[in-house]
Amino acid sequence: MAKASGASAKLSKKAYESKVSRLRRDLVDLQVDLQQSRTKIVLILAGVEGAGRGEALNTLMGWLDPRNVETIAVDAPSNEESERPFMWRYWRSLPSSGRIGIFVDSWYTQTLREQTDNRQDLAKLGDELHRIRHFERLLADSDALVIKLWFHLSRDDQGQRLYNLQADQSTAWRVTDHQVRAHKAYQRLSRTAEHILAETDRPGARWDLIESVEPKARNLAFAQTLLRRFRAHHRQLHRRNQTKPSKPTRIAALRPDGRERLLELPLDHKLSSRDYEAKREKWLGRLNRAIRRAQEAKRTIVFVFEGQDAAGKGGAIRRLVSAMDARDYRIMPVAKPTDEEKNHHYLWRFWRQLPRDGRVIIFDRSWYGRVLVERIEGFCYPHEWRRSYAEINDFEEQLQDHGSIVVKYWLQISKEVQLERFRARETTPHKQHKINEEDWRNRKQWAAYETAVGDMLALTDTAHAPWSLIPANNKRYARLEVLRQAAKRISAALE
Repeated sequence: MAKASGASAKLSKKAYESKVSRLRRDLVDLQVDLQQSRTKIVLILAGVEGAGRGEALNTLMGWLDPRNVETIAVDAPSNEESERPFMWRYWRSLPSSGRIGIFVDSWYTQTLREQTDNRQDLAKLGDELHRIRHFERLLADSDALVIKLWFHLSRDDQGQRLYNLQADQSTAWRVTDHQVRAHKAYQRLSRTAEHILAETDRPGARWDLIESVEPKARNLAFAQTLLRRFRAHHRQLHRRNQTKPSKPTRIAALRPDGRERLLELPLDHKLSSRDYEAKREKWLGRLNRAIRRAQEAKRTIVFVFEGQDAAGKGGAIRRLVSAMDARDYRIMPVAKPTDEEKNHHYLWRFWRQLPRDGRVIIFDRSWYGRVLVERIEGFCYPHEWRRSYAEINDFEEQLQDHGSIVVKYWLQISKEVQLERFRARETTPHKQHKINEEDWRNRKQWAAYETAVGDMLALTDTAHAPWSLIPANNKRYARLEVLRQAAKRISAALE
């Protein structure tokens, strides 16, 4: 943790204004460089009650160009926010590239408030800090600059500040009951704060302490820390960006056993139309009952469909949703990221689509594009897609921890069957929109995709979100197997 910035000695008005004049020029230059670098700043303000975070923020906002700054004040979770995983509300509030997002209340706020009221469970606190560390590491790994500032006041200074505010009728309203309780619990809160800061002070997300006794020195230290941290980050990014990601000439497996599992999947299953019709209604009924039970239990269901081009994902999804009320589900087809989505972490567009409790969302392709097409086509650096397996596993674990049921499918076909379906699409008028040059180009990468899919299966097949491998040469067999696996997975999760 960095040494506290700021000083207790009062600055003269002249000395303060001289420093402010230079700071304002430097801060404008920072914002220009920030937009050109295409990174972002996530600025977190925390600290002792009454330390003047709001005053410092208002001062900083007067020095910055406000057009590229977002201030995020997070209150107690709304019903909408409570019905989604804990970090959802923060993911959707993240700034885009080139901007500064200032969290006045952040993922630390609720934890500290619960400690003020003596309601925090230590086991829960450990779980929350684990989530926070992972989230901040993920932001830092994606080149966001995470700046965390702790505004410090001693117990005596805090008490004196609250007393002075209460003694003046014009400012007494500024002192809240929460601040009074926090002052009474100062020692306990200090121990908790020290624990939280020690547990979350990590490379890429360090804490900086701002001494807050003297307001002018506090304001200067606030802005100077922002400048110092950005300049160091900017130099680091400049060195790293000297090399660009390139398309690999050969895809080497990380886990050969994953590819072996894929190749061992029997694809010669047969199912007649008559048998399919007889069994389909049975499994549609079981699936419908399982989904209704999940709705009653307020459990969200997240379906993920992946597979080779022409593997039959669309047909399988159509049969799947025939077991549901159209008002209860949403299908999310995933295409290339938009310009807005490119300005965020690759998981951002998926976090923001998560539905409320008791709903169903179906992703037609998903976050696994990061370790498939983006890996193979060289759309990201090797170190980026390599760490994505752990990021994806943690994302899905957060879904499960909230109560969501994750059902993942990989639909596998042979190379010969894919060729037949490609040619059929070219000659069938109502299917011609399904085939394009990119499909043929991807087909040439068949071996590379086998390797990447194998790694995906080996590294993301977890207890909380297992993969269902579906042999899909026979469309009827694949569609029935999708229904069967969905009913079984949801029923097992509910039990």
